[in-house]
Amino acid sequence: MISHDVRLYRAQDYPRMPWRNGGGTTQEVACNDGGSTSAFEWRLSIADVAQDGGFSLFSGLQRIITVLEGAGIALTVDGRAQPPLRPREAYAFSGDAAVDCRLLDGPIRDFNLIYSPRHYRARLQWIGATRHWRFHSAASTVLLLNAGGPLTVWRDGQPLPAPARYDCLHIERTALDAQRDGLAEFRLEAPAALDACLIELQPRRG
Repeated sequence: MISHDVRLYRAQDYPRMPWRNGGGTTQEVACNDGGSTSAFEWRLSIADVAQDGGFSLFSGLQRIITVLEGAGIALTVDGRAQPPLRPREAYAFSGDAAVDCRLLDGPIRDFNLIYSPRHYRARLQWIGATRHWRFHSAASTVLLLNAGGPLTVWRDGQPLPAPARYDCLHIERTALDAQRDGLAEFRLEAPAALDACLIELQPRRG
C-alpha cells in the first residue's frame, strides 16, 4: 500500500514576485498544504538578490538560507556581523531578526526555508561530492531540491519522478503513516557529483 503523496514541482512553473523594497525577486517553490504566500507553516523559495539591502520580517518563524549561485553574501543580524556565507553553506536565524545583506561580489541567487518552529522541527543539509547517496528518514515531509544535473531518486526501492535543475521533489505522508511505517529509505544517483538540498520536516506533537 502506498502511504505517501509524491509531487514534483517544476522550476519553470514557480511564480515570481518582486520584493517590497525592490532589491530582488522571489520564486515560491512550495509551501504546506493549505498555505499561501502570505500565510504558511513552512515555505521554500528561491530569491534573486540584485543589490545590498534589508530582509523582510517573518515574525514568529525560523529561517534557513543558503546561496545557490554567486560568490556569496555577508549578513548583519540584529546589529552583529556574521561570517561570509558562501555557496552551499546554510545559515539559520529568526524571522523576527533585523537582517541586512551585503553582496560579496555581484548578484546572487539563494534558497530559503521558512517555517514555524511551533509546528515543525526542521533539518536542512546539502548532499554533494558523491554520485550515490542513501539515507533513511522518519520525517512526514521530505523535500529535495536538485541544484545539479540529471538525478534519479528512489523511495523504498520505488523510482520517483526525476527532478531537473532547480526542480523540487516533495514526499508527504501523514504523521500516523510515518509512525506506523517507520523509516523510509531513499537513494539518490547521478552521473556526476550530486548537488541537492535535502529538507526534512516533522510535526511537533501537541
